[in-house]
Amino acid sequence: MVIAARRTPIGEAGGVLRAVDADRLAAPVLRAVLDDAGVEEVDEVLLGNVLGPGGNPARVAALRAGLGETTPGMTLDRQCASGLSAITTAASMVTDREFFLAGGVESPSTAPWRAWRPRTAAEPPRFYQRAPFAPPEIGDPEMGPAADLVAAEAGIGRERQDAFAARSHARAVAAHEAGRFDAELVPIGSATRDERPRRGFTPERLARFRPAFSAGGTATAANSCGISDGAAAVLITSEERRAELGVPGLRLVGARTSGVDPNRLGLGAVPAMRALCAQHAPEVVEFNEAFAGQTLACLDAAGLDEELAEPDGGAIALGHPWGASGAVLVVRLFSRMVRQDGPLLGMAALSSGGGLGVATMWERVG
Repeated sequence: MVIAARRTPIGEAGGVLRAVDADRLAAPVLRAVLDDAGVEEVDEVLLGNVLGPGGNPARVAALRAGLGETTPGMTLDRQCASGLSAITTAASMVTDREFFLAGGVESPSTAPWRAWRPRTAAEPPRFYQRAPFAPPEIGDPEMGPAADLVAAEAGIGRERQDAFAARSHARAVAAHEAGRFDAELVPIGSATRDERPRRGFTPERLARFRPAFSAGGTATAANSCGISDGAAAVLITSEERRAELGVPGLRLVGARTSGVDPNRLGLGAVPAMRALCAQHAPEVVEFNEAFAGQTLACLDAAGLDEELAEPDGGAIALGHPWGASGAVLVVRLFSRMVRQDGPLLGMAALSSGGGLGVATMWERVG
């Protein structure tokens, strides 16, 4: 059971959160979640993280949040699905009256540079942007070209992608103006709202952007997510404990993890989504919008109406803090379903590097 959920504003890499280390991003969110629930101690903290700095950021953030030296921490890496995997892992660990904090954090702005070790004394280190997601003989494409491939094979054209991206921005701007994000946000210094959403991003304006990744491709800088800093966390406990506290929450009714061809990594969540949708019909869907074409391909393949997805905008508008993004999806569901007394059944899902995907189904209770 998720009984409290918070996140930071999402900042663009090099933007408003550029000087805030990962543990300093996560710690205030952990503290806010506990304060919301009136809980002082937890049994463990689990956080997803992709870029580091290493050293178990979950433990460091727990200590910085004042949880005490006896509180364990564990950091998980399933690339973009890390935050959601941290939540499902914590949910599987709950037995009776325990509390777990779970979520994710990412700070590309402060992450260490990474380099392959020189093989000889005369050779310089070779800096790299990302680690391998699959063996090269199988195929390990960059995200952008892979998204172009998925969209092309699914028959999703540029016009539909731009319309979807424009809607994501418009929905996020409207949500901010209506105050629908206010209760979930934990200000970090001067950052009090998400940095990326753009007013006036119409399909006509987006149509002017050139393909960003491959000649003739359809993914652009405007219909793709941004590289972002941010953190998100939820408090998880048992149904018995939730009932004792007398608070509403989200009950995890299903979770699946799936794998597909790494060359089509954007479709990683499709088998997991299909498995859950065969048992439940979600009224709202939070799917991480890495690329508009890839997102639409997944929603179509799972038989989900795109209008149900991201009612307050998704990662194209808000940003994609990799290790935290899966947790952001659950925070958004919590706001839509619990805080706003909304839909009874919702899905959170995303694909990740290497052709993996995680999907979860949640029910509002209480």
